[in-house]
Amino acid sequence: MKVEAPVARYQRVKNHICERIERGEWQEGQRVPSEHELVRDLGVSRMTANRAVRELAAEGYLTRIQGVGTFVAESRVQSEVVQIRNIADEIAERGHRHRSDLRELAAVPASAAMAKIFGLASGAAVFHSLVVHYENDVPVQIEDRYVNPKTAPDYLSVDFTETTTNEYLVRVAPISRVRHVIEAVMPDKRVRKLLKMGESEPCLRLFRQVWSGDVPSSCAWLSHPAGMFRMVAEFAPARVLSFERPAPLKVARSR
Repeated sequence: MKVEAPVARYQRVKNHICERIERGEWQEGQRVPSEHELVRDLGVSRMTANRAVRELAAEGYLTRIQGVGTFVAESRVQSEVVQIRNIADEIAERGHRHRSDLRELAAVPASAAMAKIFGLASGAAVFHSLVVHYENDVPVQIEDRYVNPKTAPDYLSVDFTETTTNEYLVRVAPISRVRHVIEAVMPDKRVRKLLKMGESEPCLRLFRQVWSGDVPSSCAWLSHPAGMFRMVAEFAPARVLSFERPAPLKVARSR
């Protein structure tokens, strides 16, 4: 007898919402139950309800308007949806512990290249953050990110020890388009030091550029020890489903 794997609670909440949208019970533009109502009606935690609603908003099924409510997104079938996974969620799903070390968070003048990416004047202020992500106290990713103040004006006031930059940006600036460039590089001394890499170990680096609506929202260089990572992309017509990290490999590190 085939035994099906249990469905995570947040996924059950997502399925509950999607089923009602698909059946036409909730129409485009219609307000859906609040997180408080989902907690009450479905008997789940507030964290579970929040994750389900947040992910459905990122996937294009729902639209969240701060101070107003959450609504069924319009024309969701025709829109291209990109799912970008939160590294903290990936690590938690493997049963491991995530923590992050915020190294930099400040407004900086945009270089000519950065101004071009965001469509701003050279020297205009952009937000910059540098975060090192750890899995069970092993550094696995350096996130070097620049953010357009137009799409996330409160970025510098967020406590990124309580949430990740990805989670926050998906919430305040829903993703409409993504560009990925992946390359193998030899890291500089700073990257090697932060990731505790050996002298001859290559680095797998992903450049991610994100738009919210028609506005360039953020860009980031995500650096990983190449021996521990591979990038996997799964595609469906007109839709990018995921970029994910596989189960961690055991790699002997140079000291």
